[in-house]
Amino acid sequence: MALLQVNNLEVYYGVIQALKGISFEVNQGEIIALIGANGAGKTTTLHTITGLLKAKSGSIVYDGADVTRTPGHKLVSMGLAHVPEGRRIFATLTVLQNLKMGAFTRKDKGEIEETLKMIYQRFPRLEERKNQMAGTLSGGEQQMLAMGRALMSHPKLIVMDEPSMGLSPIYVNEIFDIIQSINKDGTTVLLVEQNAKKALSIADRAYVLETGNIVLSGDASDLLNNDQVKKAYLSE
Repeated sequence: MALLQVNNLEVYYGVIQALKGISFEVNQGEIIALIGANGAGKTTTLHTITGLLKAKSGSIVYDGADVTRTPGHKLVSMGLAHVPEGRRIFATLTVLQNLKMGAFTRKDKGEIEETLKMIYQRFPRLEERKNQMAGTLSGGEQQMLAMGRALMSHPKLIVMDEPSMGLSPIYVNEIFDIIQSINKDGTTVLLVEQNAKKALSIADRAYVLETGNIVLSGDASDLLNNDQVKKAYLSE
């Protein structure tokens, strides 16, 4: 069953059309990869889904409800979390304060503490550094913090924008392992990622965006072996 359904979505920046009527779906339990070159519309897609941008036309249906005009903070309380490009952590707050910000829509303190314990189990380094200023963490640790903060809202669907950007190869592998484990624990994932090879290697299905249009879609394993995809996105 589709947890997220995007229908004929059109988005403009002024007179420039960024998304040209795209449609796709994310089913419960899947990892879906959205790949494409810079400027293809990937981040715009995520920002529109999570309420940061307004669609000119089309609809977004999440968990059975039309959320096309729903503001972002309400979507968080509905179980939709966003790990933004560039991490966007609160540099002058501690790691623990950042994590607690992720639970701002939740009221049950006991449940929040339980979730925090689970986050620390998944990201032991965050527990080690819980009283450290977030801005002093390494890039990989900041990415873990951004993911942990999103998970504090206990999401059904987590959308991630370029989680491996700017990270060393060791951290890239670790981040992708974490994405898979988050998914195995029951959270659906929509992943935008420049590292198309890595994204396709962990995804169930994928969509290829070019200049605001979806030009290819299918099983991630098939796209990994598709000559057109290889030539455009997988060349070393």
